[in-house]
Amino acid sequence: MSTIMSSSDEAKEIAQETQPKRKAFATWEVGGETYRLKLTTAVICQLEEKFKTNLMNLLGSDDSIPPLSNMLYITHAAMKNYHHGIKLEDVKAMYDTYLSEGGSLVSFFINVFMPIYQVSGFFSQGVESEMESRMEQAKEEIL
Repeated sequence: MSTIMSSSDEAKEIAQETQPKRKAFATWEVGGETYRLKLTTAVICQLEEKFKTNLMNLLGSDDSIPPLSNMLYITHAAMKNYHHGIKLEDVKAMYDTYLSEGGSLVSFFINVFMPIYQVSGFFSQGVESEMESRMEQAKEEIL
């Protein structure tokens, strides 16, 4: 049996094929290692239960960033799928190493934390493009 597609269905299919794919995961380079980061739907739901709010609410406002404890907890959750057995205490130690290698809280937020949200599907492709532009500008101004 053949399937008949309307021109509208064909246009949708073509649009889906040409839409750029989201990156599979974000990365964090620290201590000579590269760690993969991404939140799965199940992990997002667990985090929302823990924080009693949508993860978007944890991003901070225009003039602030989230508390380090929240960012490290979310980063830990984003690592667990790729790095089995990693503990929150390990991530805290990695953050200390990151700082000793020249990182900062702001660079962590821009280069590690926000990319976790991007690859985990929190933003549309258009918003992601705008965010990347703004983050590059922030890197030049702050870092």
